[in-house]
Amino acid sequence: MDTVLTLTVLIVIFALAFDFINGFHDTANAIATSVSTRALTPRQAIILAATMNLLGALTFTGVAKTITKDIVDPFTLENGSIVILAALTAAIVWNLLTWYYGIPSSSSHALIGSIAGAAVSAAGFDILNYKGFLKILESLIISPFLALAVGFVMMTLFRSLFKNANLSRTTKGFRMFQVVTAALQAYTHGTNDAQKAMGIITMALIAANYHTSTDIPEWVRLSAAIAMGLGTSVGGWKIIKTVGGKIMKIRPVNGAAADLSSALIIFTATTFHLPVSTTHVISSAIMGVGAAQRVKGVKWGVAQRIVLTWIITLPVSALIAGFVYQVFKLFI
Repeated sequence: MDTVLTLTVLIVIFALAFDFINGFHDTANAIATSVSTRALTPRQAIILAATMNLLGALTFTGVAKTITKDIVDPFTLENGSIVILAALTAAIVWNLLTWYYGIPSSSSHALIGSIAGAAVSAAGFDILNYKGFLKILESLIISPFLALAVGFVMMTLFRSLFKNANLSRTTKGFRMFQVVTAALQAYTHGTNDAQKAMGIITMALIAANYHTSTDIPEWVRLSAAIAMGLGTSVGGWKIIKTVGGKIMKIRPVNGAAADLSSALIIFTATTFHLPVSTTHVISSAIMGVGAAQRVKGVKWGVAQRIVLTWIITLPVSALIAGFVYQVFKLFI
């Protein structure tokens, strides 16, 4: 087996491993609120999330194409296979570290930062497609603020509509409604996050001259969707604990408002082929919902830690990827 083919096979394995890890790392995003309010048992929530993640991953390809072509041009990337392998390695390392410490960091930030860092390490800053890269950065930066605002508005609307409703009936109704919103949340997560692995596999196939367009092969779509679904089935209990309870005390009405708000933002981004951090969108929506109810009810210390991780993930993963590329280059 020649070196290029070996590297390509390794990249496919690593990309699917990244998707698998993304599944259990970000499972909490889709199901944390429904588990914390007991709308669903952990087992029910994970089965629901895995199924809907799989369906969502099979539905769209626009974000995958953005990852394939908008950070760097895979058709002109020298040592492209080594660059992509280094990027995946760095993203996986960062994801596992943040998962271990229960920090809801962004798999999207990690992957995008790692691709950019490894590419720059290989060919300098001129290799970046600045127009596409800045568009991706804008979507990553703006989406959490939009989620915060939409969460605030959604919760304010719910409070206004149900202010005279019977509290016990409202709680029961929203707990049942959360099954629907959790499913929607998981579906939108699949439409955006699973495509990132599809994009990087396609990018590797192009760099190795095994594929001649940015269209996503069917086997890539299916394998990435299955990897995401299987990863989701494993669950990420440490992050569920952070997202589902440490940001604020969540009741069914809060959970439903947060789920709807974040699903709206994620699906809108998917429609425009933009990768976003589902982790930070969902965390921000929860903060917005909490602020609409009572600003002091949000545990801003935890929120501050999440924001700090959001800020450092992209540059740190880029640095790790740049270092890993130089190490790989010595031995490959």
